[in-house]
Amino acid sequence: MTTFTALTTLSGKTGAEALGEAMERLEPEPTGVGVFELEDGSGLWEVGGYFTEAPDEAALALLAAAFGAKPFTVSEVPETDWVAHVRRELAPVEAGRFFVYGSHDADKVPEGRIPLLIEAAMAFGTGHHGTTLGCLKALDRLLNEGFEARRVADIGCGTAVLAMAAARVWDGTFIASDIDAVAVDVAEANLQANGMGGSVTCVEAAGFDHPQLADAAPYDLIFANILKGPLMALAEDLISHLRPGGYAILSGILNEQADEVAGHYCQIGTSVASRGEIGEWTTLVMHKNG
Repeated sequence: MTTFTALTTLSGKTGAEALGEAMERLEPEPTGVGVFELEDGSGLWEVGGYFTEAPDEAALALLAAAFGAKPFTVSEVPETDWVAHVRRELAPVEAGRFFVYGSHDADKVPEGRIPLLIEAAMAFGTGHHGTTLGCLKALDRLLNEGFEARRVADIGCGTAVLAMAAARVWDGTFIASDIDAVAVDVAEANLQANGMGGSVTCVEAAGFDHPQLADAAPYDLIFANILKGPLMALAEDLISHLRPGGYAILSGILNEQADEVAGHYCQIGTSVASRGEIGEWTTLVMHKNG
């Protein structure tokens, strides 16, 4: 079945939410309306609707004008098996010694690499995004430098691919946490798929707000692949859970935000060990002084 999308952007949460509510009263009715803040620091909000028949473009034009939004872009979206499509599009990812792949590419795992199986349907944290790939490459560099960790936390773990990578190369205590209960379930499923059930403890938590996260501290290594806002808010708590001499691998940071994030962390007892850019994203490796 063919569906249609109608998308626009405008400034301000209040106006965006009001526009979203107005879209719900359109004829033909949309099957769903979404209102999201763009995570690029622009302050813009995206408002979009999904339709099972062609929307009334004249009515959309009037709404855009009334709410000060850009003209709607209307697109026809053919029916697609998205999981199959993603499987075709997502090639295996190599990050130093790590090889991230889907089950459809199980025959492509090279000799001598550390395999990490992440299914294409579990899109966040497959290793293809610049933030996840940057974290894996940063971990590979630390390993090349001889760093060893016995206690590792993966905050905002998504698929838990980072915690799994660490648990593949070291023995110790590994905890993966996410604020989203579904992500925790996905993390558990990935561990089972990789034959790693029980090697990483998965918990639902905001930041370090969980007894098991507190009990395992201080950590030798902490991954935090989230976004600038949460990284800034979490900074003091994160560093307090890191042992002196330990490392924090931070990502989810747009290139233009990296200096601000690094500067904030440097003010609370760390220094920049390395930084890397992949596309529009920066990964920072911070070293705790002491």
